[in-house]
Amino acid sequence: MTELQHKIGYEFKDISLLSTALTHSSYSNEVGKSIKCNERMEFLGDSVLSLVVTNYIYMNFTQFPEGDLTQLRASLVCEKSLFKFAKLIDLGKYIKLSRGERHGGGAERPSILSDAFEALIAAIYLDGGYEEARKFVMVFIEPEVKSIRKKPQKDYKTTLQEIVQKNPGEKLEYRLVSESGPDHNKHFVSEVLLNSNSIGKGGGRSKKEAEQQAARAALELMGY
Repeated sequence: MTELQHKIGYEFKDISLLSTALTHSSYSNEVGKSIKCNERMEFLGDSVLSLVVTNYIYMNFTQFPEGDLTQLRASLVCEKSLFKFAKLIDLGKYIKLSRGERHGGGAERPSILSDAFEALIAAIYLDGGYEEARKFVMVFIEPEVKSIRKKPQKDYKTTLQEIVQKNPGEKLEYRLVSESGPDHNKHFVSEVLLNSNSIGKGGGRSKKEAEQQAARAALELMGY
C-alpha cells in the first residue's frame, strides 16, 4: 500500500481506510464477514466526486446552460472515465479480490475498478477532508476536460439536414432567440424550426454553436 500512496500523492493517517477502499465484496465474502468491503465507501465517494466535478465545471464553464453542464459532468463521472482514471494508477493491482474473481479477470473489470476508484476518493475524504479529496480528483479531471474539449465536435446541423431531406417538402430554419452577456463572454440561444414549428433549442458562445446545440436537441427529440 506504500507504493499506491506514493502514486496518488497522499499518505494516509489511518491506513485501515485505504485497506477497506481496496477490498472487494468477493474478498470479504471469501475471508469472512468481519472484513469490511468497499461498497459503503463507493457510495460516499460517488457523492464527493460529483460535488468536486460539479463545482469545478460550474465555476469554469460559466457560459454553459444547465443541460450542457449536466452532459459534461456525466461524461466525467461515468464508469468509462473512472475506469480510465483507475488504470492510470494501476489500481487493479492493489484491489483485494477473491481467488475466483482474481482468476476471472476481476482486476481488469471496469465495474470493479471504477467502484474502487470511488471508494478511494471516499477514503481520502474520510482521512484528510474535502480539500485533499478535491486535489486528488482534480489530478484526473482537469486533463480529461482538456481532452474532451479538443475532440472535434459532431456536426449536428448536417446530420439533422440529411434526415429532414429524406422527406421532400420539409423545411428547416434556425432563429436566434436571445443574446446576452458582455462582448468578451457572449451567450446565444437559438432554436431550430421544422415547417415553422420549434423542435429544438440550444445555447453557446457563438451563434454557430447555439445552432449546433439546437440541432442536437432536435435530434434527441427525434430519437437519434
